[in-house]
Amino acid sequence: MDCHVKDLNLAEEGLKRIEWAEMDMPVLRQIRERFAKEKPLKGKRISACLHVTTETANLVITLKEGGAEVYLTASNPLSTQDDVAAALVKYFDIPVFAIRGEDRETYYEHLRTVIEKEPDIVIDDGADLISTLHKEYPQLAEKVLGGMEETTTGVIRLRAMAEQGVLKFPIIAVNDAYTKHMFDNRYGTGQSTIDGILRATNRLIAGSYFVVAGYGWCGKGVAWRARGMGAIVIVTEVDPIKALEARMDGFLVMPMSEAAKLGDFFVTVTGNIHVIRKEHFEVMKDGAIVANSGHFNVEIDISALEEMAVEKREIRKEVTEYKLSDGRRIYLLAEGRLVNLAAAEGHPASVMDMSFSNQALSAEYIAKNPNSLENKVYRVPREIDEEVARLKLKSLNIQIDELTEEQKKYLSSWEIGT
Repeated sequence: MDCHVKDLNLAEEGLKRIEWAEMDMPVLRQIRERFAKEKPLKGKRISACLHVTTETANLVITLKEGGAEVYLTASNPLSTQDDVAAALVKYFDIPVFAIRGEDRETYYEHLRTVIEKEPDIVIDDGADLISTLHKEYPQLAEKVLGGMEETTTGVIRLRAMAEQGVLKFPIIAVNDAYTKHMFDNRYGTGQSTIDGILRATNRLIAGSYFVVAGYGWCGKGVAWRARGMGAIVIVTEVDPIKALEARMDGFLVMPMSEAAKLGDFFVTVTGNIHVIRKEHFEVMKDGAIVANSGHFNVEIDISALEEMAVEKREIRKEVTEYKLSDGRRIYLLAEGRLVNLAAAEGHPASVMDMSFSNQALSAEYIAKNPNSLENKVYRVPREIDEEVARLKLKSLNIQIDELTEEQKKYLSSWEIGT
């Protein structure tokens, strides 16, 4: 099989971990059972650029069960779980092109490999696959029926492409589904980010000043989890509404220039570039720990830190110590990449269950509605979002009320008053 993984001998361990995750993904399991019978993706070729984890494995297995020919590459050089990649190749005949720690050249070589499979549908996490497809393979981009994007960062990039009129096929922003961002971003990112920091540092969070840059759904999750562990949480924001919300939620709010003087831990979750910069490093206390949980490793100005440092060493796995000329030490986690995936295992399977169910159902939607969408970025159709929520509730054995005919009439009318 055409593939590029670290070691196929790791496959058995990867299979066990895929099975473990699958136990906590009941929604995707129900979709996979239906896909196996109906084959809604039959004849479709799908190229996916995602974090190669146990949860992703269950998504691509579901897509294949639906009849698709699936190719998978990594969306981040440090997020690949090599045993999972090997298991997908050996036990499921799914071509994977991903090796943990691969360099930038190999990363883009893998992207090009799955693009050259001439996909009908693309699934992306950060928009590197889609942007490379547009820039380097415009003729292949013209043939794509549609794609999905998993992250806030990627959706921002793709909306910019749509606004500039260069997007060549429709995109469904899976990140914007309520059953994705309200749960995955908040509860998944919140827990897995703290998990990554703890695994990398083994430091006590209680009693520390914990700075969270950005108060979107991911930032909320990180801030709430840090507070739950006893930290004094500081939020930095550029959006006045989100800043006010953070204050009303009980957090300290201030500019990064002030937070930098206080913080023991820093986490960036903004989707923007150079949120922590040279002027912030200059006032940080000795021993400050800096991490990123946004998609790309651009939120922390690592080049500025490199220039400021007089010494640099890896003091623990995934912890790089930068010693400055005045003797202060700043610790960067996971090379500034996604700390929750580079230093831990990413989101728990139960929240990825909903995110990846949205992916699977959106792929089916595109396959069943070819050429019906314009070259724009769309939200996940409401019926898909609600179906994922319904299936999740069913798996939890939770029932809810339904509107009566009288209530439906009341909500759709204007005549009835007090």
